[in-house]
Amino acid sequence: MTATTVTDHRHAAHRAPRGQRRGGTSVREPWAGTGDLLRLALRRDRVRILIWFVAIVGTVAATVPALEVAYPDEAARQARAALLTNPSAVMMTGPAFGLEDYTLGAMVANELSLSLFVAVAVMSILLTVRHTRSEEESGRTELLRGLPVGHYAPATAALVHVAAVNAVIGAGTALALLGSGLAAASSLAMGLATAVTGLVFGAVASVTTQVTAHARAATGMAMVVLAAAFLARGVGDVIDAQGSWLSWLSPLAWAQQTRLFVDLRWWPLGLSLALTVVLLAVSVRLARHRDLGAGLRPERGGRAVASRGLLSGPGLALRLLRGTIIGWAIGLVLMGITFGSLANSLEDMLAEVPDLGAWIGIGSGDLIDAFAAAMLSYLIFGVGAFAVGAVLRLRTEEEAGRGEGVLATGASRLGWVASWFGVVMVAAIVMLVLSGFGLGLGVQAATGSADATVRLVGAALAYLPAVLVMAGLALALFGLVPAFAGLAWAGVAWVVFVGWVGALLNLPGVLVGLSPVDRTPTVPVEAADAGPLLALTAIGAVLTVAGLLGVRRRDIRSN
Repeated sequence: MTATTVTDHRHAAHRAPRGQRRGGTSVREPWAGTGDLLRLALRRDRVRILIWFVAIVGTVAATVPALEVAYPDEAARQARAALLTNPSAVMMTGPAFGLEDYTLGAMVANELSLSLFVAVAVMSILLTVRHTRSEEESGRTELLRGLPVGHYAPATAALVHVAAVNAVIGAGTALALLGSGLAAASSLAMGLATAVTGLVFGAVASVTTQVTAHARAATGMAMVVLAAAFLARGVGDVIDAQGSWLSWLSPLAWAQQTRLFVDLRWWPLGLSLALTVVLLAVSVRLARHRDLGAGLRPERGGRAVASRGLLSGPGLALRLLRGTIIGWAIGLVLMGITFGSLANSLEDMLAEVPDLGAWIGIGSGDLIDAFAAAMLSYLIFGVGAFAVGAVLRLRTEEEAGRGEGVLATGASRLGWVASWFGVVMVAAIVMLVLSGFGLGLGVQAATGSADATVRLVGAALAYLPAVLVMAGLALALFGLVPAFAGLAWAGVAWVVFVGWVGALLNLPGVLVGLSPVDRTPTVPVEAADAGPLLALTAIGAVLTVAGLLGVRRRDIRSN
């Protein structure tokens, strides 16, 4: 447990709810202490909330002017609208409203809203699980129950906390859109749609936390629901570009069916609010049928004797990361195929809208290769995010005490962490290959280029040093300053920001150069220059060694 967390809990423990302090007797109201727990949650998450706010609202604020630059007139926007008839584009964006008169507002709604809704959904799931099931799993909820805290207070405080964060991000989104000069009513509706979509998936997570006794499983279940919602919306919108019956099964579609900046209607947001209420009622109902710390689904007992592979450091790491690796790999392949299938359409599009090249980072040379190289750099964001998340999982293992369990078997700290990091990097290499393979398949299907798959697999491997830098930074923070290990996500956020809008915003070269992906030659458009790749490899190696040495010298800290 970190010093801050210990201090927070002691602070909460010694500060009883007001009703109890006044009366000096035990408080039995079911929601007693909710306000104090809410303030504790806000304090613990103050940095986390700030990062989410800056990442989401900052993206909105930066994307609108970037779209204005990339599509400066009606002809450019209409040329872009023609692309949205492509099923792959519909799958990745949403229903195509307002294509006949593709205004900037319609473009923002069609091309930004889905990413925005998915981001707040992921945030809400993580925050809900963090303040409910994770607290139970660590035993902190049991500690709070020893205080004059009501039975429903911890869960209520967590959900109010998630609702407050969504409200702030929704308001920030609306203000960012208003500041860009877009229509007031639709800007407010988009902010509200963002907030209520986050609420829906926060409520989904509140149900999954009742099912299982483990935070990781609860998060995984909620993410599966989100993936199903994404898939239903995508397939439904491909069936009918205005949204089919299948689209209406997805909360993501409800927010998009408000037809922002085209033909605004508010009532679909009522569906999201109604589902949120229903899910919360189900969650409360389920919570009454389980014990504290347990889930409704009975836990399966493990084997009496572990396999030989599971007894090794790499085997254990692979077993714990298996689900994450499979999920990311499938997602990257599907995204690669989708991006690649747009290659043929993009060639015509770039001929009509040259400024689009700045938006997606396409320079001179063969357009198909340039497009493929730009799309590949986007897929690398996913590989980097996987690597950072997988390395930071070490922090979770340490806090939960499972790291101590591994060391108690006689394994060395260096061996435990090094083998874990090695598994992460091998998995990253596999994902790079799969990203290039998926993208190559899409390009090959769209253009008939016979060697696209082989060339793009090779191009993807050129990003291995950049991924090593991102993963090495996470390991260095974990080993040297574990309390700030989460700052590794700021590095990922910066890489994505630079890659997405850095060129259009004309960011200074010094700032752009902080992104290891930007330092990587854009193969196959450019030659794989060994200089930058060796420099990135050296930086990644230094960060990795620093992290390993840090782990050897510091104390292992568990809750």
